[in-house]
Amino acid sequence: MDKNIIFLSTYPPRACGIATFTADLIKNLGDAFPSNNYKIAAVNDENYKYGNDIWFTVNQFDRKTYIHLANLINNSDTNLVVIEHEYGIYGGDCGEYLLDFIRGLKIPFITTFHTILSNPNEKQREILKILGGKSKKIITMGENSIKILNQVYDIPENKIIVIPHGVPDITVENKDVLKRSLGYDGRNIISTFGLLSSGKGIEYGIEAINQVVKTHPEVLYLILGQTHPCVKKVEGEAYRNKLQNLVSKFHIENNVKFVNKYLTKREIVQYLTLSDIYMTPYLASEQAVSGTLAYAAGYGKVIVSTPYRYAEEMLNDNRGILAKFKNSTSLAQAITYLLDNPTVMRNMEKNMSNLGKKMKWPYVAKQYENLFLNTIKASKITKQVV
Repeated sequence: MDKNIIFLSTYPPRACGIATFTADLIKNLGDAFPSNNYKIAAVNDENYKYGNDIWFTVNQFDRKTYIHLANLINNSDTNLVVIEHEYGIYGGDCGEYLLDFIRGLKIPFITTFHTILSNPNEKQREILKILGGKSKKIITMGENSIKILNQVYDIPENKIIVIPHGVPDITVENKDVLKRSLGYDGRNIISTFGLLSSGKGIEYGIEAINQVVKTHPEVLYLILGQTHPCVKKVEGEAYRNKLQNLVSKFHIENNVKFVNKYLTKREIVQYLTLSDIYMTPYLASEQAVSGTLAYAAGYGKVIVSTPYRYAEEMLNDNRGILAKFKNSTSLAQAITYLLDNPTVMRNMEKNMSNLGKKMKWPYVAKQYENLFLNTIKASKITKQVV
């Protein structure tokens, strides 16, 4: 069966977690199922230099381009549209311009929800409810969201598909070799990676390290990644400077290192591999998925995290330790406990590795392919019956 699929999403070089996710998904689908035809309708907030794989560009803030895109797709050979949804990447109040697109679209579509709020405002609820009603299927990356989608947004459970967040399948050197190559021999490495912004709660991580080093002076906390471009446009490097000042205030320059650069996937995997503990001290309890935590889980890391929704699910069944929100002492206690109990750490690593195997992209891409195939088949049957 011919599968001509268009993805509506942000896309590299736009620095955005959803752009990275979509590029990874399309690449892995293309590697495993090269007979399919994948096109991208990229959502722009400025003019980016895209590659040849971009079929259409949507001006995020121009309502007319959403309607124009729907018409173009309707008159093409497309038989499925895949929408990556996040409120902030579409124009209008809470991204409502996306509704103009789906109202004009005559081709079946599937939507992946990257943000699912348990207590949305009226507009946020309306948008997800309409998307849920018109989509053939809704994809979520965690079991934690099924009940919320059903009870808050009236989306029937039989419409919801859970597919894990994909993780790159990259082989790198072992932990000891990587530590040695970077001069980290004898150090217990704790890491956090991702585009830096104040919602990440890194200040609590630094405060926690200040407590941990009193009994574990060998600890090194790596804060990996550049500042989020949207944050940098508005406030420059104010947040990073605040964090660096905190490190100076505590005199722990030997225990905290900033790697302020865009990391390739290989570099991310290398840093995760050499890490002993991965930490996400995020501030928002609502977070339904975290790409960075998914990467750490995929590589079998012991994780210390605040209890946002995705972390609660991923760290279940003895796969890590949950600490309190905005509480550096709670984070420090969790880290110290793990460092003092290497057998506990090894057991948690083993448990996380078992889960992580199912999150590698080849496994995940197969689930997407099956869903796309079944949706296209079901739509053809419905058309014939009508």
